[in-house]
Amino acid sequence: MTGIFRFRLGLGLLVLVLVGTGFVIGQNVQAALGVPEPGSADDPLVSRSYVDQYVRQEIVVLQPGQELVAQAGTEFVVRSGKAVALGAESGGLADLTAGTDVGTGRVLQKNHLFLVPRSDGRGVRAQTTVILLVRGPFTLK
Repeated sequence: MTGIFRFRLGLGLLVLVLVGTGFVIGQNVQAALGVPEPGSADDPLVSRSYVDQYVRQEIVVLQPGQELVAQAGTEFVVRSGKAVALGAESGGLADLTAGTDVGTGRVLQKNHLFLVPRSDGRGVRAQTTVILLVRGPFTLK
């Protein structure tokens, strides 16, 4: 082996040992300071309230005449029954499946994904018993 090769090999091994030692020391310092494991129950990647409000779908049953008034960003799917849109002066519900705007009083198609763009009283009125899948904040009237 040449002298340059030995030098580079030795330097590479030294760097590897130093990086490994730094990693082990860092793990021990984190443990000693009580820093929780990322993604664990003590340090979740997202908060439970975020998941509950924006990710989890909820099954909602509306009786005839009952209304679901949703907040901006709420999504829903009519699974069964007959329901009509509750719109506002500035527009209706966004039918993301058909790519259309559904105005007040228009029948909502089953199994279409609807989005409420603003928190201005938009939502759904049941004409028969209706089952909805809802994701996002809403109130029932």
